[in-house]
Amino acid sequence: MFWKRKKNKIEEFKCAECGKTHSEWPALTFKSPSNYDVLSDQEKPELGRLNTDFCEIYYDNQIDRFIRVTLTQKVNDTCENLDYGLWVSLSEKSYLNYKANFDSEEHETGYFGWLCSSIPEYGNTMSIPCDVMTKIGNSRPEIFPHQDFDHPFVKDYYDGITKVEAERRINHMFHNI
Repeated sequence: MFWKRKKNKIEEFKCAECGKTHSEWPALTFKSPSNYDVLSDQEKPELGRLNTDFCEIYYDNQIDRFIRVTLTQKVNDTCENLDYGLWVSLSEKSYLNYKANFDSEEHETGYFGWLCSSIPEYGNTMSIPCDVMTKIGNSRPEIFPHQDFDHPFVKDYYDGITKVEAERRINHMFHNI
């Protein structure tokens, strides 16, 4: 990944996925749910099935199911928002419904899910309850953390963060790729 900086702030970057240079903030993405990340290199191919939108982990007595989602973080002192590419777990019924309708441009519904991405700035963000909303047009679902769940990530989602904090997170993510 290539990025051009001005006074330690990202001005533009070359995306490792598409190869294009962008001037807007990149989305902070996670390639897999944390539940998959903690598997050993041997366990990943034995227990897990992962692609860009779905992850399944097969244990002896259960199957854990995850989908890729987005979250848009409000940034208070700028007109830009900070986007995240995260993972949530769904119940078997919700997961199968989402997967069955994955290619439908008209599928619009909501599910309950648990956040399954470890966001470094917040300590333990696993299992934050979220509403998962699919969108017309077949883009990834967006999540909305439950406002009554007491966690700094949820507070920041509803109150917003500063531009300085958003740029710090982007720089942190680039340094840890």
